[in-house]
Amino acid sequence: MAHIGRADSAADRARAAALLRAGELVAFPTETVYGLGADATDSRAVAAIFAAKQRPAFNPLIAHLADDEAVEAFAVWNEAARALALAFWPGALTLVLPRVAGCAIVEIASAGLDSVALRVPSHVDAHALLTAVARPIAAPSANRSGRISPTTAAHVRDELGEAVAMILDGGPCAIGLESTVVGFQHDRPVLLRPGGIALEQMAAVVGAFATAEETALPSAPGQLASHYAPNKTLRLNALEIDQGEVLLGFGPGGAGAHNLSPHGDLIEAAANLFAMLRVLDAAPGRAIAVAPIPEMGLGRAINDRLRRAAAARPESGP
Repeated sequence: MAHIGRADSAADRARAAALLRAGELVAFPTETVYGLGADATDSRAVAAIFAAKQRPAFNPLIAHLADDEAVEAFAVWNEAARALALAFWPGALTLVLPRVAGCAIVEIASAGLDSVALRVPSHVDAHALLTAVARPIAAPSANRSGRISPTTAAHVRDELGEAVAMILDGGPCAIGLESTVVGFQHDRPVLLRPGGIALEQMAAVVGAFATAEETALPSAPGQLASHYAPNKTLRLNALEIDQGEVLLGFGPGGAGAHNLSPHGDLIEAAANLFAMLRVLDAAPGRAIAVAPIPEMGLGRAINDRLRRAAAARPESGP
């Protein structure tokens, strides 16, 4: 089982920070629920989150920061976002903002989207850990996908066992409900997920939120059938390359310069997926041929994103 340390112990916190910087998974308490943390600048570490949670798709993850001063290194502020951060950070609020050019938060943490989800937690031990790591930490709830979110260290141990290198025990979570997630459409706030901060509280600060009808946004990232799509068309389960195609390979013996994992490692493949798609989209050729990916473990999530990327684009109307 994972080692359990005390979240308020400087020695245990230093050990946890070292593990995170080394690419390991560490569960830690926040005021909402316990998070399953990984270095958000390390693609393989973030991919390991999906493997540990047995998560069926690469949904965007929240990157946790020690303070709001770090935001500009990763995202573009707008007036409403700044007002909400001033009112509710540190706290149970996540803001979804456009990524800045050169954003160090890896694309798999954003599920290939051009946005990044950021939160500054108020939990004193979470803040101390984030300060010690000095990197953004991607951290969904520390439980298997589809299970009840954990609010104690024992919940995390029972859910994840040896899939996590260390658990910091900070006692029961004060709120016990995930953070509220707010996105923006033309700088107007949109409620993407209810949570620990009520809509009425936020509206009192920034005014009325845009409605789903006004934004035409899906209720959550990743729900569109055609999504995460490059400009080139994708041909899946390709056993050979047609003329004018570039290859995205997988496994031993895969031809071409771009192989998601020459060793057939699905965690490595997940970590490389979005970056390699972008490289091949900018390369010469009319289409991308994708080698077969096993429909098991993280292969299910990889195939989910590839199917969405290959889906027919919706036609534009007048």
